[in-house]
Amino acid sequence: MADTAIRTKDQTPTIEGMAEGMAKPAGALDARLAALNLPQQGGFSARARQDALGRLRAMGLPGPRDEYWRYTDPRGFNAPVPQALPIPHADETPLFDGLDKLTLVFVDGAFDEAASDDLALDGVEIATLAQADTVGSWAADLYGVLESAGQTPVKRPFAALNTAAARDGVLIRVTRTPSRPIHVVHRRGATDADAMWHHVIRVEQGAELTLLETGMSGARSNGVIEVDVARGGKFHHVASKRAVDPKVGISHVFARIASQAQFKSFTLSVNGTVMRNEAVIDIAGDDAVAHIAAAVLGDGEQAPFHHDDTVFITHGAERCESRQVFKKVLKNGATGVFQGKILVKPGAQKTDGYQISQALLLDERSQFLAKPELEIYADDVKCSHGSTTGAIDDEALFYLRSRGVPRERAIVFLVLSFLADALAEVEDEGLRDRIYERLDVWLTLNAVH
Repeated sequence: MADTAIRTKDQTPTIEGMAEGMAKPAGALDARLAALNLPQQGGFSARARQDALGRLRAMGLPGPRDEYWRYTDPRGFNAPVPQALPIPHADETPLFDGLDKLTLVFVDGAFDEAASDDLALDGVEIATLAQADTVGSWAADLYGVLESAGQTPVKRPFAALNTAAARDGVLIRVTRTPSRPIHVVHRRGATDADAMWHHVIRVEQGAELTLLETGMSGARSNGVIEVDVARGGKFHHVASKRAVDPKVGISHVFARIASQAQFKSFTLSVNGTVMRNEAVIDIAGDDAVAHIAAAVLGDGEQAPFHHDDTVFITHGAERCESRQVFKKVLKNGATGVFQGKILVKPGAQKTDGYQISQALLLDERSQFLAKPELEIYADDVKCSHGSTTGAIDDEALFYLRSRGVPRERAIVFLVLSFLADALAEVEDEGLRDRIYERLDVWLTLNAVH
């Protein structure tokens, strides 16, 4: 694939844009909060919710001139209520069907006990936020803590909104490695649901957990996962988000990684109108590892497509490694955004930080907007970043066709090859193969030529 310059939008501010960016009227936030019917104060989360609400009121809703929202229009998230959407019919086999796993089902952000498995799993404590909040939980020391810390230096108002307003989620404490992964399934229930959920996960010393996520919920969604990985622990996160309707959604991952611990997250995203994934990772202990990756397929034929990955990784310890690998395939006027930063604090010597963001544009109307950043305050580090955008390699396409591969199939091969580096971040080979197979089917059925 030939490298070309990254396309950028005209950032010249209009009078209306300047006014909206400078003035964030309290009325808009009040309307947003009123429509949510905030939970009554009480339970172990009460103090965190009150703190989050105060922080949200201080920062306000984002405007188009906010630095980290300059490429993504926040109006769909700021609106008091989402646009109602018909609930699509599920017509394909779930991605992790047949895998031995413990399944937890959430419908529009609320736990569905009848559709879920029994919560008992060796080495793991599992409870729902709605139930545990009334009786207390170990999560009292974590709920909203990582989200609050992740507000510096970049404000993330919708994460604070989630901490204040989310009524349910799952609380998972792993004391020793379980025999099977935990699978969180998100489903839609109401055509106009404004879905929120907040998960808190604690992986204790030397333990390991694989968390799978699939599905979408709500006409609009806002999810938060807070993950605390203790010394020598390992956390693997594999998510598949496919929107078959023009929904709006934002998700947040806040992670704190102790010494010799590992955090690895991969997200597959397919379609949706405006989707934004934020990740804030604090590498707090020596010899820790943090990898985050994503593969995105965006098609703007049926509805406008805009997908934004915003990542902030902080290195605060010695001899640590981070990787950011993001690949986007865009067609029919789709837009992809990547904002990624590596911050290396003073004293974080021997840091190895790597960041790559790439887009494959399948037509002239699609675009990729990238903002890679390095901020380094240590002198013995190895950090790099790169961002490219381009089209299908004509020579590679000719090579495959000259050997009898039909054009449509050849393009599928080249797209899968382009995405391979991101999928390689899925450590479990069986899970990786399942994702490859599903991508192959989606690409073939949706005619990527």
